[in-house]
Amino acid sequence: MDYKKIIAEDLSTQLSDHLTIDKIYHLLEKPKIEEHGDLAFPTFQLAKVFRKNPAEIAADLSKEFSSEVVSSVKAVGPYLNFYLDKGEVSAEVLGEILSAKENYGASDIGNGKNIPLDMSSPNIAKPMSMGHLRSTVIGNALANIVDKLGYNPIKINYLGDWGTQFGRLITAYKLWGEEEKVRTNPIAELNELYVRFHEELEEEPELESVGREWFRKLEAGDEEAVQLWRWFREESLNEFNTIYERLGITFDSMNGEAFFNDKMDEVVDILTEKELLIEDQGAQVVRLDEYDLQPALIKKQDGATLYITRDIAAALYRKRTYDFDQALYVVGQDQIYHFNQLKAVLNKMGYQWEEDIHHIIFGLISIDGAKMSTRRGKVVLLEDVLNEAVERALLLINEKNPTLSNKEEVAEQVGVGAVLFHDLQHDRRNDFNFNLDEIVQFEGETGPYVQYTRARALSILKKANVDANDFIKDQNYSLTDQYSWPIIKLIQSFSDNLARAHQEFEPSIIAKHALHVAQAFNRFYANIRVLDDHPEKDSRLALVYSVALMLEEDLRILGVQAPDEM
Repeated sequence: MDYKKIIAEDLSTQLSDHLTIDKIYHLLEKPKIEEHGDLAFPTFQLAKVFRKNPAEIAADLSKEFSSEVVSSVKAVGPYLNFYLDKGEVSAEVLGEILSAKENYGASDIGNGKNIPLDMSSPNIAKPMSMGHLRSTVIGNALANIVDKLGYNPIKINYLGDWGTQFGRLITAYKLWGEEEKVRTNPIAELNELYVRFHEELEEEPELESVGREWFRKLEAGDEEAVQLWRWFREESLNEFNTIYERLGITFDSMNGEAFFNDKMDEVVDILTEKELLIEDQGAQVVRLDEYDLQPALIKKQDGATLYITRDIAAALYRKRTYDFDQALYVVGQDQIYHFNQLKAVLNKMGYQWEEDIHHIIFGLISIDGAKMSTRRGKVVLLEDVLNEAVERALLLINEKNPTLSNKEEVAEQVGVGAVLFHDLQHDRRNDFNFNLDEIVQFEGETGPYVQYTRARALSILKKANVDANDFIKDQNYSLTDQYSWPIIKLIQSFSDNLARAHQEFEPSIIAKHALHVAQAFNRFYANIRVLDDHPEKDSRLALVYSVALMLEEDLRILGVQAPDEM
């Protein structure tokens, strides 16, 4: 139930001559100080209409206002402050979540429309590093968010399986590689070769032209080049899939850059037909002066294609294949200029749907303040981080609950969940420092804290000898104490948080919601004796179960598992 809308409608009985219900609705705000009520209406803009100061207007409105969902209304200076009826609202909210369970907050506003998400996209023959984490988990969380809102997410792993780097890698393998070593430990060996190429390049600049020649051979279908490329790709996918399985992430498409090799000629043909392609020093470019952008380089002087050529082909393919409502590209902020060029070229080609393409930028992860680089070999492997996080989680579980029967399984859920949650609780645009000592903790603003809170809620229900089937549909579970009220408001706000997370493409809104619910519940549990005989005991237990449901759903959306015991 939208209590804000009810208050707006009730307030409009006094203000209908001056403000629409929609305007009143958008003026209503949450007070910064909790003691000032649950919603507040500022009266500043009515001063000219009523020819009174805002404080007088608020006082006058308070005398005439009445509503079924408001227990009291107070004028505080220029604000009209509304206090919702705790008993009425808590019964409504608990009734809704107990009935809907995991479907609470779900919506059909997406109407099944397609939203492809370009995400993860690691490069073949390189290990999955911490640098790949953000695109992968942000993309997965956004897919879960839009799915909850009734859209059809299509997760695309746009693999970096083409480009000049493969000419360099083949060169390195031909010069220094050993087949047996690569077959024994494929990704590590290939990565070492890639790093060595760039080290040797400083002393032997001519290696760059050798690498370019091998890539030209690959584009031309040279048998040896293609065979090596396929081998590197297959070994890489095997390793990537092991990581994705641990993260609980699947994809609907693994079409990488190579998939669009035979689709780029059409792009060049369309640009030529529309007289957009011009020659510039032997290269083929699209001028973008009217967008204040440098020309988009479509074909190099040697005829080689570029990332933007493939990305134009990919955009056309996705629009034709999925007829998307939105297309999300979860790619780092260093690619802003590239995406500005991409959208500008599509716009110049006459494709108005380029407005539906959104570049979901994100900041960098640093380890102890140092950025990571694949070329220099300064890379922190994602698998190593996950392994260490799981080991630390197991140590904590052994301290807190040494008799837990499935400790290794729970440690995997907690350790991996800690890494995912830590990433997603940060605003995606921000850079942040990664520190395992801080994130694998059962206290503080961490994933394990949220998981542990849910497990605590389930243990309370177990002690009370109740389960999900004991909560009666249409029962009036009503609460009036001050500690349950923040939880009720947080549960009620879930739908709004989902909508805002989609609108802003910001999973941290859901992570922060989970943290706030966990914190509010732990304050409740510290002050309310849930298992004592009390007229509200059943309602308190209903609240405990609702918290367990809410936290599990918050975590699921983020891609984090929720163990029942910890």
